[in-house]
Amino acid sequence: MKRIYILALEQAVVQAIAGAQYCFQTVNMFLTQNGANPLFDIQLVGAKTKVDPGSPGFSIQPDLLIEDTELADLVIIPPLFGDLDYSIQTNQAFIPWIIDQQKKGAEIASLCLGAFLLAETGLVDGKKCSTHWGFIQDFKNRYPEVLIQDGAIITEEAGIYSSGGANSYWNLLLHIVEKYVDRETAILLSKYFAIDIGRNDQSAFTIFNGQIEHPDEEIKKAQQIIEKRYSEKLTVDELAQEVSLGRRSFERRFKKATNNTVLEYIHRVKIEAAKKKFESSGKNINEVMWEIGYTDPKAFRVAFKKVTGTSPKTYKEKYNKARA
Repeated sequence: MKRIYILALEQAVVQAIAGAQYCFQTVNMFLTQNGANPLFDIQLVGAKTKVDPGSPGFSIQPDLLIEDTELADLVIIPPLFGDLDYSIQTNQAFIPWIIDQQKKGAEIASLCLGAFLLAETGLVDGKKCSTHWGFIQDFKNRYPEVLIQDGAIITEEAGIYSSGGANSYWNLLLHIVEKYVDRETAILLSKYFAIDIGRNDQSAFTIFNGQIEHPDEEIKKAQQIIEKRYSEKLTVDELAQEVSLGRRSFERRFKKATNNTVLEYIHRVKIEAAKKKFESSGKNINEVMWEIGYTDPKAFRVAFKKVTGTSPKTYKEKYNKARA
């Protein structure tokens, strides 16, 4: 039987803790219904006997304290909740325990913002890791040694798993079930919980707001120009001239400040504008394409799919309420 420890963290998402429990309990139910033995021993592990997850009206009573645990097959770190600095600090007791479990052979899975506590252990330095798309820049700033996977739903490397934003932790749980049991069971579980087992990218859900939390005023000015004039065909030379910088210096400073090249940033702003138009208007694909400054339908489709992971037609059909 595989031993799974789900961490009962302070300041964590209760639904994810319960969801991970429910997931593996349901697999056990499927197995026993088919005459097989249950595969998973699932226990909540806490640093103290009563845990406050930060949600009004909820408290958690762990099955075990960390000092009473044995070696797990899998340790699950749920998403942190609220102020990240406080959440990390209040869960410091788990860090040496997670490191010890991993060194002795346990696999580790972080769900969404659980990646921040995972990164505090140093176990993903030099390794790939996923987290919520809305916290990518914060993660990069805190943990520059980690190879954060912008847009990925599931990341796995060297027995360490991580998931993207919010409910995509279910996709990671399905992935683990497929690995520990079989694909047939994972598909059955996906149908039972109405989860799309095929999702592997969170790009379609990403809202691009631009990276403006930096001190370079000339680059901020260039960003404002791009965001205001996204329908125009702006060039790198033109932007550099508008902020009184040489092209090479401008490109170098822009990349350093935003983690995008100038052209990447322009395209992301254009595609974000297209997404909003698809979501809120009845305009057709060509109309939106022209309004954001594209003239080549093929180039627009390629750029849109590169950023969102889906085609303009599919995105419009999925997110436009009027289905116009």
